Amino acid sequence: MSGAGTSGTGTSGAAAQSFLDEIQSSFGVPRGTAVFTGDVSMLSNYAMTDLGSAAFAAVGLAVAELAQTEPTVTVDRTLATGWFHRASKALNPGAPRPGFNGMSRDFPTADGRFVRFQANYPHLRAAALAALGTSDDPAAITAVTARLTGEEIEDLVVTAGGAVGASRTREEWLAHPQGIAVSAEPVALIDVLGESADRGWRPTPGRPLAGIRVLDITRVLAGPISTRTLAAYGAEVLHLDPAGYDEPMGIGNGDLMLGKRNARLQLETAEGRERFLELLAGADILVHGLRADALERLDLGEQVRADVRPGLVEVTLNAYGWSGPWVNRRGFDTVVQASNGMAMAGAAWAGQDAPYRWPLSILDHATGYLMAAAAVRGLTRRRAEGVGSRTRFSLARTAELLCDYGAGPDEAVLELPIDGPWDPRIASGPNGPAHRLMPPLVVPGAEFSFDRPGDPFRTSTPVWIGV
Repeated sequence: MSGAGTSGTGTSGAAAQSFLDEIQSSFGVPRGTAVFTGDVSMLSNYAMTDLGSAAFAAVGLAVAELAQTEPTVTVDRTLATGWFHRASKALNPGAPRPGFNGMSRDFPTADGRFVRFQANYPHLRAAALAALGTSDDPAAITAVTARLTGEEIEDLVVTAGGAVGASRTREEWLAHPQGIAVSAEPVALIDVLGESADRGWRPTPGRPLAGIRVLDITRVLAGPISTRTLAAYGAEVLHLDPAGYDEPMGIGNGDLMLGKRNARLQLETAEGRERFLELLAGADILVHGLRADALERLDLGEQVRADVRPGLVEVTLNAYGWSGPWVNRRGFDTVVQASNGMAMAGAAWAGQDAPYRWPLSILDHATGYLMAAAAVRGLTRRRAEGVGSRTRFSLARTAELLCDYGAGPDEAVLELPIDGPWDPRIASGPNGPAHRLMPPLVVPGAEFSFDRPGDPFRTSTPVWIGV
């Protein structure tokens, strides 16, 4: 594997350190030393390898602060990029891999734009097709989009409950009301939520989050990545999905479920809501990636949560920021990249007319690790100040962090997928054995490992099992 494990914080580490400095300024990640190794990066017009590596470093510094260990962490930039792309390799050649529906791509429009649909979820695909009045045949979809402008398609599909983004340039996005709103927000919005009902928890040497309970109601990538990271440091994570829900990105080797249990719970029912509140009362951290108004519509709003669990550490994600006209709009990494001009900037860089798509979802991954760092920081704040907190992130604001920096260092090109070094232990998952890349993050005195394999969906009971 080219570059993995090599030393160097000069040109290779400078971009990552710059991102880390801004992250630290935004939401109080503790100061310390981050050593970035590896002298290769992913080919892109954006410093993707470095943003993701900085997000890993933020996690490490937060864990070191909580555990009161040596505040020096090391991030292997090559391994980090491997984790953003594909952290595991199935030993069973027939194991299923995450698949994408043929509608989840870019279609040309009548005004010379493209629209990007998120159609991997049956309910979102059905909503988009109903709004367009067509079958799911790509040729039929193309015929419809070719007759409508990008904004007309957005209006139709969003109103119907689907997820779509019309391609814009960076200049158009920065002049758009939503782009203006997002640019005015910090990378993380932090609110103090009142006094804590702390149970007297203290970090465990070696497994600093042991004894911490994390209630996880997240979807797709960013949220599940954040809770997976908390599980890697010893937290008990209970992931909740509604009845009948299947996560397209959660198959393969169960990477998103590593270290977690997964249970079914229907929050729309009285019984499900009551069970959720019981779980919340026993939780330390709540991570959710639902739309901004989703919990309020379920009568599980901010005051309800604060009353049930004083001192809760809450971390949440929205697609398009927390202000502006699109605050409640559905969004995903690739859809946001269409809206905010990243896809068309990539097209110009690649010398092509259609939107450019990178082989990894950097907005999801970087935001996911930032969310994990914020959760750990919330625990430290609760121990030190006796208060709970809420930290809010958005994919669109993380994108601005990436776009503001521009291109990364001029260095050797990192080829994907990364072929090792592999963890010598054979990992167990719902689809059989697998190799997993070694963790890219090293925190002295804090082991990054998983106490549970990737559990199949909805195979657990929605109860806490830890002491």
